Parts: sequence; C-alpha cells; structure tokens
Amino acid sequence: MACVDLFCGAGGLTHGFILEGLPVVAGIDLDPACRFPYEENNGQAKFVERDISKITIDELEALFDDAELRILAGCAPCQPFSTYAQRYELDGKDGKWGLLYQFARLAKGSMPDVITMENVPTVAKHEVFRDFVDTLERLGYEVWYDVVDSSRYGVPQMRRRMVLLASKYGSIEMIPPTHAKPKTVRQAIRRLRPLSAGESAPRDKLHVASTLSEKNLERIRVSKPGGTWRDWPKNLVADCHRADSGRTYPGVYGRMEWDKPAPTMTTQCYGFGNGRFGHPEQDRAISLREAAILQSFPRDYAFIPKDGEVSFKVLGRLIGNAVPVDLGRAIARSINQHLASVAYR
Repeated sequence: MACVDLFCGAGGLTHGFILEGLPVVAGIDLDPACRFPYEENNGQAKFVERDISKITIDELEALFDDAELRILAGCAPCQPFSTYAQRYELDGKDGKWGLLYQFARLAKGSMPDVITMENVPTVAKHEVFRDFVDTLERLGYEVWYDVVDSSRYGVPQMRRRMVLLASKYGSIEMIPPTHAKPKTVRQAIRRLRPLSAGESAPRDKLHVASTLSEKNLERIRVSKPGGTWRDWPKNLVADCHRADSGRTYPGVYGRMEWDKPAPTMTTQCYGFGNGRFGHPEQDRAISLREAAILQSFPRDYAFIPKDGEVSFKVLGRLIGNAVPVDLGRAIARSINQHLASVAYR
C-alpha cells in the first residue's frame, strides 16, 4: 500500500495517515518552506517540491512504485473557494481554481484505488468541483462527499470542511464522529508556558507571541473571552469599526474562550486583530505553537530546524493552511475501514 499526498503543505494530512497506519511515500507541494516540517516529522515520506501542474503521470507512477494498492490524497489550495475570494475571482478554470483540474488529471492518469480530497465547504458551489466529481464517477469510482465538523473528530477547533472519498471497490464514506463533545481550548493549550506579547519560550522557538502596540495592549486588557470590540470603551474602538461598513465584523480583536473549541485557524492566526485569536486570559495573541496544537499537530511537531528563523508570516501560512492532523486520522480510518470491508485484491 502507498499514498501520495498532493498539496501536502507541512504534513498535517500525511501525519494523520501515518498515525493510522497508512504508509505515505511522498508529498508534493510548491512551497519550499514545507520541506523541513514534512520530512522531519513523517518518517520515510519524501517531499517533492514541484508545481502539481508540471507533475507527469510517469512521475506519479514512479512515486507509487510497485505498490499493489494506491491512495491519492490532497487538499488543493482553498483560498480561491473561500467566500472572500468569490468577490474577486469568477473563472473557476484558471489560476489556482484550476488546481482541482490538475488533481483530476493525475487521478485519471494513475487510476489509484482510493482518492480523497479536503477543502472548504464552499468548493461544492463551483463548477470545478462538480467537474471533479463527474470525472471520478465516469472513471467508475463510487464517490461520497459531505461537509464535516472537525471538532467532532478531536480537533479543538470549529473547522467545517468538505471531505470527498472515492473508491474503485464500492461504497465509501466518512466514519461517524468520534467525539460527542468537542475538545476545548483549555484541554489543548492550558499547560503551555505563560507568555507576554512579544515573548518567546526559551525551550520552544515556536511558542512565541507576536508583539502588540500600546493601543492593542489596552484593547486586549478590556476584552472578554468570547466578547467583541463592542465591549470596549469608545476611545478604543477603531475608526473602521465605527463606520457602518465595519459594524458587521465583531469577530476581530476577540479573545478565545477556555471551555469552547477555538475558532477556525487561518494563515494570520497569530495576530490579535485578525480574528478571535486573543489568548483566553493572557494579554496577547495565541502563539504559533498554540495555533499548531489547535490544528491538532503534536506538541513536538518541528516546523523549523533548531537554528532556523521564526517567521510569523511563513509559519502562520504553514499552520493555517494545514489539514488538521486529527481530521487526517479520521479520513485515514475511514479508508482503512472501507478497505477492510471489501475484496480489493
């Protein structure tokens, strides 16, 4: 058995697969920053730094080598399918929107036994997704897809995602939720060392909080867990929020709540002003390590070498774009249960 992970990023999906016993032989991504965390944390899995559109069928076949059972997985970059992006990009066949067509091209050329894809829920509204499903069905795959709540699979975060599963061997679907109650922020990060804004933990370079201006320090000090900037004194409310156009954005400049799941981690989850990313009680935004843990990465998952430089922008991108590890585990478990129930040889 062998799996290839397209658009692998820092390895969230791959790591989940490996933890569930699905061997991943390679991950492909265009971002060179993914190489270290992908290879450092995922055993023998090889990182291939390539544009997916340039990967040939022969190259993909070579990665699968002589595996008797092949799994093709991937999460095409989701920003083109987000609600925000829809206001600016309308043509689903060009640019990043077209990456799902490249996924379909590789699936058609290699005909793996099982295919899985993860993305934002709104991808289902677009022609490119319908074309992807139609392609798989015409090739003879049984296709299942639905929006799942990651918090019901052990991810301490409210993250709704579209998951697709397809098989040559009959009906396949996501396993039922594994958690009756979501994991909370408290359960995930309460044991980490306290920090001040701008401080870094001495033994973990990733446990570092971004700096805050004096104004934002004043703002977070008066912010309530689960509250909004509407709770602040008027002198602290930003001009953009005073305007009519800004009154509908209460989710920025907010603190998380200890006993609820975190909000969806984004590529800018390290910034207090970028969403509800304030620590529940410390006067700072969450650290990069806390964001990674809320994405269900293990506490010791290495994102940079010991002598590497911490870049909030780069690491925020790797963490925010990742498939949560525990969602990857649930997808892998779904594939394992399906394969155990069918005569695929």
